[in-house]
Amino acid sequence: MSRQKLGEMLLAAGSVTEQQLRDALQQQRAKRMKIGEMLIAMGATDEVTVARALARQAGLPFVDLDNQKFDKGRITPALLAKVPKETAARLRLVPLMEKDGKLVVAVDDPATALQLDDLSFVLNAEVTAALATATAVAKKIKEHYGVAVAAGAAPPQAAVALTSGDNDDDAPIIRLVQQMIEGAHKARASDIHVEPQNERLRVRYRIDGLLREVASHPHHLHAPLLSRLKIMAGMDIAERRKPQDGRILSKIEGRDLDLRVSVLPSSHGESMVMRLLDKERGLVSLTELGFGDKDFDRFKRIIARPNGIVLVTGPTGSGKTTTLYAALKDLNRADRKLITAEDPVEYQMPGINQCQVHSRIGLTFARILRAMLRQAPNVILVGEIRDKETAEVAIQASLTGHLVFSTLHTNDAPSALTRLVEMGVPPFLVSASVTAVMAQRLVRTLCKECRQPAPIDEVELAALQIKPEQAQGASLSRERGCDLCERTGFKGRKGIYELLEMDTRLREMTFRGEPHMKIREEAIAAGRMSTLLEDGQRKVLSGITSVREVLRVIAGNE
Repeated sequence: MSRQKLGEMLLAAGSVTEQQLRDALQQQRAKRMKIGEMLIAMGATDEVTVARALARQAGLPFVDLDNQKFDKGRITPALLAKVPKETAARLRLVPLMEKDGKLVVAVDDPATALQLDDLSFVLNAEVTAALATATAVAKKIKEHYGVAVAAGAAPPQAAVALTSGDNDDDAPIIRLVQQMIEGAHKARASDIHVEPQNERLRVRYRIDGLLREVASHPHHLHAPLLSRLKIMAGMDIAERRKPQDGRILSKIEGRDLDLRVSVLPSSHGESMVMRLLDKERGLVSLTELGFGDKDFDRFKRIIARPNGIVLVTGPTGSGKTTTLYAALKDLNRADRKLITAEDPVEYQMPGINQCQVHSRIGLTFARILRAMLRQAPNVILVGEIRDKETAEVAIQASLTGHLVFSTLHTNDAPSALTRLVEMGVPPFLVSASVTAVMAQRLVRTLCKECRQPAPIDEVELAALQIKPEQAQGASLSRERGCDLCERTGFKGRKGIYELLEMDTRLREMTFRGEPHMKIREEAIAAGRMSTLLEDGQRKVLSGITSVREVLRVIAGNE
């Protein structure tokens, strides 16, 4: 059920005439005013009537601040002290009372009522809102805080440029969506999760790999919020029974932001996840990935070879694509032709031919890969090896003089060799084509502003197989928490890597179909592989991350 427009509500209540509403609608675009403001300016109605209608539309209570009960005696200094005057002026709100452990505030814009989560966090108390007229709110702020506020001036955090196609009555939802995306970008989030619950709408950001709840809205906002996001993503807003995928292109603080949107029907309504792809942040160089010196030199040497397959493995969200893009960025020169087959193309890279997989029309990884070979490339990236056909075409490409990069979902590096065999690729082709496999994970790095030296805890170190003598003189650090890292103690992530480089002995074992554990033991013994555990130990001893963080990430892999 769509929400009734403000003008229609005022007309139905007899507050304005049909002619007055038509005149206001004609003038509001030219004067860039909301319909309610326009009707007041024309003298068709008054501010209290419009505010009452806005309150009904937003599902908020209306409060008459000119009423005697809200005089100076009711709004006490203790109550005013709960909200700093800067916050009151910035958000244009006035504290009214405390009721059932909640702070009730009067606001002059329904959009502000949707943005009180930050205030709840600052005050460490739940905040609810009632709507009042802009004039009355400005008057009370001046009276109680001594700060002059222009009635009706848009709050800074709610300011959003409306396109010509946006209805002014929908502005609160438009502002809420914009704030959600801007907040996620500012917080360095990789995903936004919009999840309907039984009685509320939960919004979470995934920051440095962990989900964090950032807002909780009334459940009635679910439908308009999802509809707005669906329209932006080019989805069918009438379809609520089937999953949908879409894309939102946005510009935040002068940066191009690409959001990949997925909608999934759930028991309480449609759940939406938006993956944020920042075209400037996403493309990093090899030096920024977090390689140790030895692994960096080995990886540079491996990707400099003219042919063979280099596989990057790990679970979803472990940074595989970022690593492969960094390798392509390093190899991207005028004398080389680079082609990629991706699903989807996450970042546009100048100088590289990037192809999008479209399975519905038969444009699969394998089909694109076959067509690539007729383009005479030097370097090929296959987003993921999912089946025998793609694996065999990639192997044939590597054996005919091409350097091929791709990904697999395996827990460690040696498992990638046996996974290809399990797909149906003959062992002799696997042994002949694969030159290196790298497994990786992402660990959160300690905040540089607040990290502090950590005492030697022999129990923790033993869990990571670090001997006490190794820890002597090392830069062991632990998290503390500050404003910069939002009290988590961590900011940003780096990779930990397990790089397996094939040699004659390992190729023979792969050819014979040896179990991956035997291949692993041989690779470690021969010095052809550094493990995730070893790289994690190095990053702990150098103070980049903590023992517990490494244990959290590699648990069950060692």
